[in-house]
Amino acid sequence: MTPATALDFDNLSEAERSAFRAEVRAYLLDNPEVIIEAVEQLESRQAQDQAAQDAALVSANAEDIFDDGYSWVGGNPDGDITLVEFMDYRCGYCRRAFPEVEELIASDGNIRLIVKEFPILGEDSMLSSRFAVAVKQMEGDDAYKSAHDALMTLKSEVTPTALERLADNLGMDANAILEHMDSPEVTEEIRQTRALAQRLQITGTPTFVMEDQLLRGYLPLDNMRALVAQKRQD
Repeated sequence: MTPATALDFDNLSEAERSAFRAEVRAYLLDNPEVIIEAVEQLESRQAQDQAAQDAALVSANAEDIFDDGYSWVGGNPDGDITLVEFMDYRCGYCRRAFPEVEELIASDGNIRLIVKEFPILGEDSMLSSRFAVAVKQMEGDDAYKSAHDALMTLKSEVTPTALERLADNLGMDANAILEHMDSPEVTEEIRQTRALAQRLQITGTPTFVMEDQLLRGYLPLDNMRALVAQKRQD
């Protein structure tokens, strides 16, 4: 059998096919690191493809991500890095990330932070977000930040009574806020953020957008700092 025939898999006899398979199997058993290398190469390509797709999604939806006109903006409004967080108040990993994001923003001093209300974990999540958005619309950004922080650390069940008590503790008009929670304005803001998350193929929280990169899931503080440094170098 000539080398050219050996590579013509369509014309191999059954005996030649069996011999070829046996040789491949023997080689892989003798060199299992080849399989690991192939898997790592595949994963690397998939990660690169995903990053490219994510960057395209961010670019196509940049205005709604970074300048929607309603999401709360904190940190340094003129920062050289923008970090956007899609969060849910009842999400355990969002709560874990909360103090770390706060530390990142405070210690860096040059990051613009945008918070997107994305309640996906049930009725408590929706009540919490409706309350936070109602506070922002009625009381302003500073009041929203106070309500946001309180909801992130709230240990009790989320009920209208608990939210009324929270509003009272924050010095707000509890009755007016609770009444506004079901308003079309609050509903529309949450709807728009949900639609944006759908376009970005976001299915879980927390999800971050850092410049052109989608970061799906919780990231420790050191990892976030490393990504910020990398973005500044880029």
